[in-house]
Amino acid sequence: MSRSGLLLVNLGTPSEPTLSAVKTYLREFLSDPRIIDIPALFRFLLVNLIIVPFRSRKSLAAYLKIWQPEGSPLLFYSQRFKDKLTAKLNRQYDIQIAMRYGSPSIKDALKRFEKKGIDRIKVVPMFPQYSSAAWGSAVAKVYEEAASSWNSPTVSVTPPFYSNDQYIAAICQNIKPFLDQYSYEKILISFHGLPERHILKSDITKKNCKLDNCCHSDGPQTPYCYRAHCFKTAKLISQRLGISDNHYQVCFQSRLGRSEWLRPYMDHLVEECIEKETKNILVISPSFVADCLETIEEIGIAAKESFLNNGGLRFDVVPALNDHDHWVDAFTDIIDH
Repeated sequence: MSRSGLLLVNLGTPSEPTLSAVKTYLREFLSDPRIIDIPALFRFLLVNLIIVPFRSRKSLAAYLKIWQPEGSPLLFYSQRFKDKLTAKLNRQYDIQIAMRYGSPSIKDALKRFEKKGIDRIKVVPMFPQYSSAAWGSAVAKVYEEAASSWNSPTVSVTPPFYSNDQYIAAICQNIKPFLDQYSYEKILISFHGLPERHILKSDITKKNCKLDNCCHSDGPQTPYCYRAHCFKTAKLISQRLGISDNHYQVCFQSRLGRSEWLRPYMDHLVEECIEKETKNILVISPSFVADCLETIEEIGIAAKESFLNNGGLRFDVVPALNDHDHWVDAFTDIIDH
């Protein structure tokens, strides 16, 4: 009996830290209508005439700061995780990793499964919280590529695991050593940002989402509400570690463009901490299961430098789950759900 396939899909990364590779990556990423959800012509003009020409050099500079001899952290952590998971599951699955944008592509991963005669594939989008821009786009691309094959495989998709007990436990295992060694004045739990309109569009009731306290309780829109998922993840982390409500703050990072994004913004909260003379903070990023540009450069370098250069004394960043053994162990529970 042939093994089933297990496809782990993350967002993506340039193939190398060059201007050409960064432009190619940004163009593919930002051309996705689930990322920039405006009419196709305007999206094409915006991406190709404004964003890519003017943002690429800045993005390249950021990637150069995080690039390692092994390559892009997101990619090599994903590969290490895959290798450990393969050993953990005793080769129960043929495991492939893929990136929604860039390489290794979803199309190539599905071809590798087909060549091996694997016709049943379990897909795990490596995004704990649901969003149409990340989770939804990855799943849509898998379905698109699977459907384009003459011999279409049977595909099943693991749902978002934002409240999975083992996922929460794994994150807390990364956080606990920091809390054990130091008493932080403020803890920021930072999630990747989204335009507010994405949250409103995901409300299947088309009336319940108010972008306020509705996200703190379960409701008809909750299965697709990224903001609600973020608050739920943060709450479960705080409860497990005994962090009081007034000791932590949920925030959002990595915004792009001039439209309103989910608030509060992480960089604004860091500035607020400086203004209030909060001298030490801890930052946790539960929406990223592997360290990448957003965690290493945006938080670990840029935000940290801003905080320390303006009077802060300590700025610690909890690493992502990456290829930690306890994350590999936890992931087996996610696969089974």
